Amino acid sequence: MARRCRPLPAPPPPLVGFVLLLSVVAAVVAKTDQPDVSALNVMFNSMNKPSSKLSGWKESGGDPCGGDDDEWKGIECSGSSVTEINLSGLGLSGTLGYQLSSLKSVTKFDVSKNNLNGEIPYQLPPNVVQLNLYGNSFTGGVPYSISQMDDLETLNLGKNHLSGQLTDMFSQLPKLSTLDLSSNRFSGSLPQSFQHLRNLKTLNLESNQFSGHIDVLSKLPLEDLNLQNNKFTGWIPSKLKDINSLQIGGNPWSSGSAPPGMEKGSSVGSSSGGGNDSRINGFAIGAMVIAVLLAALILLSVLKRNHSSPVSSHYYMDESGHNRSFTPLVDDCRGGKESSAIDMKSLEQSSSIGRRTPSAVPRKSISDNEFENKLNYSRRSTDPISLMTYASSDLEAATGNFHSSRLLGQRTIGRVYKAKYADGRVLAVKKFDPLSFSGSSDFMDVVNGISKLRHANIAELVGYCSEPGHYMLVHGYHMNGSLYEFLHLSDDYSKPLTWDTRVRIALGTACALEYLHEVCSPSVIHKNIKASKVLLDADLNAHLSDCGLAYFYEDTSESLGPGYNPPECTRTSGYVMKSDVYCFGVVMLQLLTGRKPYDSSRPRMEQSLVKFVTPQLHDIDALGALADPALRGLYPPKAISRFADVLARCVQSDPEFRPSMSEVVQSLLQCVQRATSNKRIGGHRSVSQRSDDSDW
Repeated sequence: MARRCRPLPAPPPPLVGFVLLLSVVAAVVAKTDQPDVSALNVMFNSMNKPSSKLSGWKESGGDPCGGDDDEWKGIECSGSSVTEINLSGLGLSGTLGYQLSSLKSVTKFDVSKNNLNGEIPYQLPPNVVQLNLYGNSFTGGVPYSISQMDDLETLNLGKNHLSGQLTDMFSQLPKLSTLDLSSNRFSGSLPQSFQHLRNLKTLNLESNQFSGHIDVLSKLPLEDLNLQNNKFTGWIPSKLKDINSLQIGGNPWSSGSAPPGMEKGSSVGSSSGGGNDSRINGFAIGAMVIAVLLAALILLSVLKRNHSSPVSSHYYMDESGHNRSFTPLVDDCRGGKESSAIDMKSLEQSSSIGRRTPSAVPRKSISDNEFENKLNYSRRSTDPISLMTYASSDLEAATGNFHSSRLLGQRTIGRVYKAKYADGRVLAVKKFDPLSFSGSSDFMDVVNGISKLRHANIAELVGYCSEPGHYMLVHGYHMNGSLYEFLHLSDDYSKPLTWDTRVRIALGTACALEYLHEVCSPSVIHKNIKASKVLLDADLNAHLSDCGLAYFYEDTSESLGPGYNPPECTRTSGYVMKSDVYCFGVVMLQLLTGRKPYDSSRPRMEQSLVKFVTPQLHDIDALGALADPALRGLYPPKAISRFADVLARCVQSDPEFRPSMSEVVQSLLQCVQRATSNKRIGGHRSVSQRSDDSDW
């Protein structure tokens, strides 16, 4: 549907002509609100820039509500604000991006019947009335931000791949009249907050795995209720039997005598399958008996096999060509490049990971055999790595002769530039000081070492340039820059980081460090962990940069800067593996508070982030005041408390008391797993000042 500007209401008759003239002129010169433009740009890029399907849309800039641009397909405006987005059935792919919360005037958001995937963004248009995401491939759960949408009337999340149990987040949705969660993988009981949906007329829960009773629905003004093909038990409340359209088939309803005020499932009128419940129950009981017998046979078979072979082994060929076996690790952060980056899907699935923790408890010492197993599991080997070799002239042309306008960051060992190619490729080029290496063989040793670090949360090396006087590394370009830029250099509206995103960034970075410390053999110490080294891709997944360059960071007080340097690093040789853990804790502190690690503009007692915040990390009331105001109080209180507990251990002054990175990973997973979303806490303080010390 094409964008159109809605006319202003008609004024009193004497002024009609004059005001109409003004409105026409305003429509011609109107400039779209900048937050709306920025949000649509991010959305367009996240959907893989489908120019042929979204005519008029741009990857940067534009004026969807003005008269200068071509019409933006599916966009409607009122004045300078975007009010509706209708993109149903256009074959769109990719994700929705991270900036939809900037669309504060959007009342209708419809991207149904496309091929969109990933998590439903936590950041959604906050004042939306109709939200339709039906018929895509979204994963994860229902974002808690929906609980804050006071004006929401229609919520359609049907026919996706959503899973997990619904949290109690429906208490503050007084206008919700239509809720469709059908054809997903939701499980567990219906949340008690459903009883507060006093205007709910249509509820579709068909084809999920919901279980338990449905008493919570008994007092709702429902006119259309579809509960088919779930695992509901108990009886149907009598108050629901008069619903115009009631579909209850395919559930194991109780078949005994119903208590007062209840009806048997088979006796309730249903437009689809209600009268067949007795026969269905009979078939179900028979099927259950058969299933129990089969399970018993399978269990006996497994026990017999385990008795003769207690460890389930996998086989691989080692570097010498000999067959060896290993027991795979359960922690899915430890995979190689083939594993996906830590995203919100893995956070939603953390409950299942958490139940496996007995097998993944971090060990105080690692045997040679176990190290070999980890080494193989990560697929890190000495096999030749395929890297692109770049000519210095090629990189000079792509960076505009290393022009200052292409400079991404500057450090003691060189500079980083943005390289742009005619075919649309964008890369990041690290240009070393020529005196950093004694020759090409010295540089190639560094290249070979970095090329073997293959993990989804480590910035990928794609090529290099090794010519006399020209030593450069070529990496993929990350469009969202660094975590430092997001936290300290962004406008409030342009780059928001929600609580879920912050935890995801922390977990992704922790997994990268766990890989370096505990999977690589020999272990790799980073020596330069800070927020500016955590790069963010289009979906805000974390990618740790500068891995394998510890050679250049002998003096960490110079490379890390104030606020990061661990207490043990009073001398050059003082930096140890647990020092990386300390620096990671400082990054977590920034994610929690939004403050810089050291801020000379603050009062003397608050300048050092670690010294100021650490004594307050176990005080729940103090945490509310310390939490980043940009979160606007939208975070689960128990989760933020556990997050603080983890980082408090990381920044212990004695390295011996700091956890290993595998312990940190498990703790962060449990932090997400156990989080509750039905309460909010928040604090108030000034936003941290900007700084000029960020780098790529």
